[in-house]
Amino acid sequence: MTLEALTVGRVGVDLYPEQSGVPLAGVRSFAKSLGGTATNVAVAAARLGRRTAVLTKVGPDGFGTYVRSALREFGVSPDYVGTAEDLLTPVVFCALDPPEDPPLLFYRAPLAPDLTLTADDVPWDVVDSVPLLWVTGTGMCAEPSRTTQRELLRRRNRAGHTVLDLDYRPMFWPDMPTARTEIGWLLDHVTVAVGNRAEAEVAVGTSDPEEAARRMLARGVELALIKKGSAGVLVATRDGSWTVPPFPVAVVCGLGAGDGFGGALVHGLLSGWDPVRIARYANAAGAIVAARLACADAMPTREEIERTLAS
Repeated sequence: MTLEALTVGRVGVDLYPEQSGVPLAGVRSFAKSLGGTATNVAVAAARLGRRTAVLTKVGPDGFGTYVRSALREFGVSPDYVGTAEDLLTPVVFCALDPPEDPPLLFYRAPLAPDLTLTADDVPWDVVDSVPLLWVTGTGMCAEPSRTTQRELLRRRNRAGHTVLDLDYRPMFWPDMPTARTEIGWLLDHVTVAVGNRAEAEVAVGTSDPEEAARRMLARGVELALIKKGSAGVLVATRDGSWTVPPFPVAVVCGLGAGDGFGGALVHGLLSGWDPVRIARYANAAGAIVAARLACADAMPTREEIERTLAS
């Protein structure tokens, strides 16, 4: 299989409450799902017919076995999922309270396996040749993953589509200035950047979407997408900027919507679409995921997105 997209970074097992609107202490039962930003994006793109793989690591445990099996079932290659022999596959609990922005409880101590990626784990021939490479801000929060992502992007040299998901999670960082330095470095080595206003502020020092996009473009980014929540998505290139409105939806679970957006972004970039069309398609994908429970399992098909666009 010739890959079209390789995503790099976080993987885990998400445990979703089967009772909504109650705090974590009140949840009686959970449903298991594949999770992790980089992993979900690979799944979302695969659902849209793209040949994807994820470069990550799991522990030598049953959850690691589950990750590889689930990836295969979703059509994502597990060939580059390594094993950190002395660590456990991460588990993430969420409480649907509130459903639109569920709080998360990460079990990634003392270090998540996906943050132990080294140069020896990297399929360098794939990095050189794959049409789209996807990295995340979280991958810069600890060593050796930080150095490995730097090596990846230096080697890649902004070839093809090199995408940065800003993916800022404060609990993974010692402080915001450190995150700004490390995530900011990535902007000098990618062609596309995507994130919400809070993530943009961490990366470039402002939450104003227009100004944040201008700063990203000034760093050599060719396409910036700033998610504005209910105000839609700002899309910016050197030719101009546009705001693409959202698709209204009754939110069941806000988790995973951004990853559904990301998978659709991968599909649109590989299809050669114009930025506004990509953003509209990605907005529809995100809305579909937000109306469902779970992340990877909730990713939509092309037919579902087309129906949403036509409604």
